[in-house]
Amino acid sequence: MNPITEDDIANYLVHTPDFFERHAQLLASVQLSSPHGGRAVSLQERQAEMLREKIKALEHRIMDMIRNSNENMIIADKLQRWIRTLLLTREAEMLPVTIVEELKEQFLVPQAAIKVWGVADAFAGSAFAQGASEDARLFASSLTTPYCGMNSGFEPANWLPDPGSAMSLALIPLRAGAAPQAFGLIVLSSPDPQRFNSEMGTDFLERISELASAALSRLRS
Repeated sequence: MNPITEDDIANYLVHTPDFFERHAQLLASVQLSSPHGGRAVSLQERQAEMLREKIKALEHRIMDMIRNSNENMIIADKLQRWIRTLLLTREAEMLPVTIVEELKEQFLVPQAAIKVWGVADAFAGSAFAQGASEDARLFASSLTTPYCGMNSGFEPANWLPDPGSAMSLALIPLRAGAAPQAFGLIVLSSPDPQRFNSEMGTDFLERISELASAALSRLRS
C-alpha cells in the first residue's frame, strides 16, 4: 500500500469541506509561523495576515491604475490642445513651426525641429523645406517607427538650435498614409540622456506622426 502523501491530504480536505466542521477543535490548535518575526500564530491569525497582505497589494494596484489614468488624461488634454492649435492655423506655411513650438510647449520638450521636403513651389523657399540632405531623407524613410535613444551623431540633430546639448532624441518620420517614403522628419531632443530612451514605447509618437503628417498635407505638391 502506497503511503499517504501531502497531496492526498490536501485533495481530501478540498473534497471534504465539512471536515473542519466536525473537527473544529483542530483549527484552534493549529500553529503556524508568522512571516513577521517568525513567531507562532494561530491559523486564523495567519489567514488574517494573508488577507491583509492581499488587500495591501490590491490597494497598490488600484493606486497605480488611478495614477496611470490621471497621467493618460493629462496627456490626452495636452494632445487635444496641440491638435486644436493645428486646426486653428490658417496659413499652411505656419504649420511646421506651429507643430514643433506647440510640441515644445505642451510636452515640455527642450528643443525641437522639423524639415519637410517635396513641398509645393510656393513653400520651397521656406526654412523648413531646406537643409535636409539626401542621406537625411533616406534615413527618415528607413524609420518604420519613431526612433528614441541616444544622439549618435545623427544629421537631423544639427537642425536643432543647440545640437551640442541634445543627449537623447526622438526622430519622428512623416508619411502620407501608408507611403514607404517619408516626406519629412520631426526632431525632439533633451539634455537628459534618459528622456528619450530605446526602451520607451512609441505609440504616442506614432500618433503625433500621423496627425502632423495629415496637417502638413496642405504643403505637399
